[in-house]
Amino acid sequence: MTGAFPRCKQLGIIGAGRAGQAFAVALAPFSEGAPLLFNRSPRRLGEALARLPRARAVERAAEIWRRCDLIVMAVADDSMNEMAKGLSFGRPGMGRPFLFHLSGRCGVGVLEPLRQAGAVTAAVHPVMTFTGDPANEARRMAGAPFGVTGGSAEAVERAMAVVKALGGKGFVIAEEMRALYHGALSHAANHLVTLMEGAARALEAAGVADPHGVLGPLARAAMENSLADGFAALSGPLLRGDRGTIGDHLEAFRQRCPAVLPDYRAMALATLREMERHGMGQGDAVPDMRRLLEDGGSLP
Repeated sequence: MTGAFPRCKQLGIIGAGRAGQAFAVALAPFSEGAPLLFNRSPRRLGEALARLPRARAVERAAEIWRRCDLIVMAVADDSMNEMAKGLSFGRPGMGRPFLFHLSGRCGVGVLEPLRQAGAVTAAVHPVMTFTGDPANEARRMAGAPFGVTGGSAEAVERAMAVVKALGGKGFVIAEEMRALYHGALSHAANHLVTLMEGAARALEAAGVADPHGVLGPLARAAMENSLADGFAALSGPLLRGDRGTIGDHLEAFRQRCPAVLPDYRAMALATLREMERHGMGQGDAVPDMRRLLEDGGSLP
């Protein structure tokens, strides 16, 4: 395998979960041999092989370490260190294999035992979701962003070559920034789901029969505008300085949907902080609205 193009003699995938299956499909065309697949759970391995007719199972992860020159480690974050240490007791059988993991949180430090054993190592994180449809997810990698951290300049070059071959868009994340990078992605994607569920619960309490259907057009427009225009896309009563409207919201949540009230207050206060940072809003109203939200009561 060269840095310019990720053609390899043998592809190996350690981990047969959703992401591992998708990468087996996506990278199979670049492997001279049928992809080799390992998973600790025989049941999970069998399910994966049923979806991946070209793949071949191996009994031990060490077989992939010995037989493959392109290795994808698609295991849980908490298993990464143990797996890397276990493999590193043997020497790779294919010269200097290129080995990368898919974790967003972990950098390349966790792969140091494998680097010392002879591998070129990197972290290649696809910024996308995996739902269990490997063929479709392999196609969706085209155009997807990938956060790359390499153990060396060569590792970054090889990682970017893989990303390019998949049709993705790679960008480099420093090792010490991986946790912040992953935290930011989690804050956006995971907390957005919670935010939408709280809004839907409040709409149900207000008597709306199809809350997600009502939220859909508004939320999609807000998301698209935010991605296009940043914080300038903000609208609503906080921006207008509508103290009375905010007070009515707080009272309604308190009486009708108290479980969502702490989240509403926290998000409104965060919005006020961003407004101040951007020099937005009605200046004389901001202190009043902050006191209202912090106290959870009515203005005098």
